[in-house]
Amino acid sequence: MRNYTERALLTDLYEITMLQAYFLQRMDKTAVFELFVRHLPDQRNFLVCTGLAQVVDYLTGLYFDDDDLEWLRKSGKFDARFIESLRDFRFTGDMDAIPEGTVVFTDEPLLRIIAPLREAQFIESRVINLLHYQTVVASKAARSVIAAQGRTLVDFGLRRAHGAEAALLSARASYIAGFDSTATTLAAPLFDIPVSGTMAHSFVQVHDYETDAFSAFAHAFPDNATLLIDTYDTEAAAERVVRLAQWLREEEEIRIKAVRIDSGDLGAMALRVREILDGGGCPDIGIFVSGNLDEYAVQALVDQGAPIDGFGIGTRMNTSSDAPYLDCAYKLVQYAGRPRRKRSKGKAPWPGCKQVFRRIDANGIMEGDTVALQQELLPGTPLLRPVMRGGTVATPTPPLAEIRDYARAQIAALPERLRALTAALPYPVSVSDNLCELARQVDERQSEHAQEDRARWEQDAE
Repeated sequence: MRNYTERALLTDLYEITMLQAYFLQRMDKTAVFELFVRHLPDQRNFLVCTGLAQVVDYLTGLYFDDDDLEWLRKSGKFDARFIESLRDFRFTGDMDAIPEGTVVFTDEPLLRIIAPLREAQFIESRVINLLHYQTVVASKAARSVIAAQGRTLVDFGLRRAHGAEAALLSARASYIAGFDSTATTLAAPLFDIPVSGTMAHSFVQVHDYETDAFSAFAHAFPDNATLLIDTYDTEAAAERVVRLAQWLREEEEIRIKAVRIDSGDLGAMALRVREILDGGGCPDIGIFVSGNLDEYAVQALVDQGAPIDGFGIGTRMNTSSDAPYLDCAYKLVQYAGRPRRKRSKGKAPWPGCKQVFRRIDANGIMEGDTVALQQELLPGTPLLRPVMRGGTVATPTPPLAEIRDYARAQIAALPERLRALTAALPYPVSVSDNLCELARQVDERQSEHAQEDRARWEQDAE
């Protein structure tokens, strides 16, 4: 049986009900859908678009297997002819998207699908699910990277992530955003992300003497020992580390890499531990801290000058605790060659196929974006690029290290005010005159259709 994350039935039921309705009406002309974010969360000045590689994997592997079709039959909800038609269902369309690691803002299409209506509609839920989650995490992680000012960052989020897929994808997203490694081991063979880890309090507790625990761990990992020192008395443990470190260096040429503090006043305790380590001739032993951290805690510790070399960040980053979701949508913008848009109050997207043009100033800093019609030629670099054509990959996914370097350059190109952890003057995103005119024409046509529809029903009623 396929992994559940690969099943076609991993979707909202209404995607399948609409699929049947379109099938019975024989509606399957070319549709265009675009995914965008309506609003930035509070205190967010930018987003880091991430998750495109998993969207590509989903689209290239999409099909209904025998188990899917059997469930549809047994459910009693669907027409037998429709179910049988799904045997050959594949994604055969085109996709253009903003590259992973790109800094993005509101109302900018992050991804565009051009495909037969049934295909374009059906993929909505899973595409949003994949792109949304990693973008949420990467955007949160990028803030810790900014706050850490070059200090080491490790993803510690597996145990409290919202499921196995979330743990793995958050490791990937945070690495793209600039984290140095993850503690989630499977992320290494899956994504080639560096993994790192320390030790548990229980390891110390099962030894009668704390020094014996430290010594045993250092011998087990002579090239990379980070010792957890806050199980009992942090300062006393730091003094034991000094004595052990001196003996290990002299007798066995083993060097302790760092100590980890996981509780208490991390800033004050790091300062005291640094004094003990330096005073004992161990200035080369680093200090690593963890314990319910986020970008605000990291920034506070950095601002107070705490002698901390690295941070383990988990729950608050992997769940994006202060902004756990984005107000994003995947909306129809064209069908059968005609631009379309919904007109719900506060939720009216721009119609038609679009492109985003980004302008960069002479210093390499972003100065503004323009959302325009796809065929327009405006100043700046077009952000949406071909990814799939005819259901096959047109542009292979770059290596993860390359995506990470690109994301770093994107964040560095942000105006300084946007790298703050508090809300700043928004980045300018404008809309072209031609796009505004198209929206006016579409709205006018829809109003005419609404009047004609009303008149038609009134006539039938007579």
